[in-house]
Amino acid sequence: MKRLIVIVGPTAIGKTAAAIGLANRLHTEILSCDSRQFYKEMNIGVARPSPEELAAAPHHFIACRSVTEPYNVFDYEHDALELLDTLFRTHDAVVAVGGSGLYVDALCKGINVMPDPSPKLRNELSRKIADGHLGELLDELERLDPDYYKIVDRQNPIRIQRALEVIYTSGKPYSQIVGRHLPQRPFSIEKIGLRCQRDLLRDRIYTRTDNMMRQGQLDEAKALLPYRTLNTLNTVGYKELFAYLDGKVSLEQAVTEIKNHTWQYAKKQLTWLNRYPEIKWFDISENPTIEV
Repeated sequence: MKRLIVIVGPTAIGKTAAAIGLANRLHTEILSCDSRQFYKEMNIGVARPSPEELAAAPHHFIACRSVTEPYNVFDYEHDALELLDTLFRTHDAVVAVGGSGLYVDALCKGINVMPDPSPKLRNELSRKIADGHLGELLDELERLDPDYYKIVDRQNPIRIQRALEVIYTSGKPYSQIVGRHLPQRPFSIEKIGLRCQRDLLRDRIYTRTDNMMRQGQLDEAKALLPYRTLNTLNTVGYKELFAYLDGKVSLEQAVTEIKNHTWQYAKKQLTWLNRYPEIKWFDISENPTIEV
């Protein structure tokens, strides 16, 4: 059976280098599961692989879209499975690396999790209901998802709002998502986790943040200011610098917040990954050879 080997771990742990090394050993290609590295305009702030790293092994789903193009986890699952079908025709194994836990799950087992709407969207819908425009929302639901409209409790604004949140966020009918069957993957999946002592990981995060600033992260944030309202830009490394550019904090404070928020994110990633007993862990501080 064909194999998908998925490398996971917290941010700054060294997943990119590990994936390239493994892909070269297996003479195969790399599929990214990082939901922010998809975007061409986001480079330094999302630790996108360098040109040298991208040249060292074929990569997919890197800088392949604009931040202005809607793209979600359901689109990614569809596109990634189509790509794997093609890659498995010429490779016995493919390496995936992530990144974003939700996107790893979508690739490995499919996903029925309801996408979270942006705070702006949720507030807009809540305000319409509070202002007495529930009928307008029902008309919109009938237009976008007539199947769910037929069965929804039309006196329950919470259910109507949630359905519209999912439709607007995913681009798919709510009825299609909640009734979706998750098929078995036609390939085996092996998950490899990278970890290290927490003090070392925190030092790696702080050092990488300083390097990003030297590489021009502030200029990258300035270039993305016109798109700051997009949910894609509600991302550590950008929102803190937007606050600096607004004059709300000093640059030193913004950089400190990037470090702290990235560290908090890394701890959340580890908590997420600890839910999966199938992960085979390797400690990078011991310089292990990844065995697959």
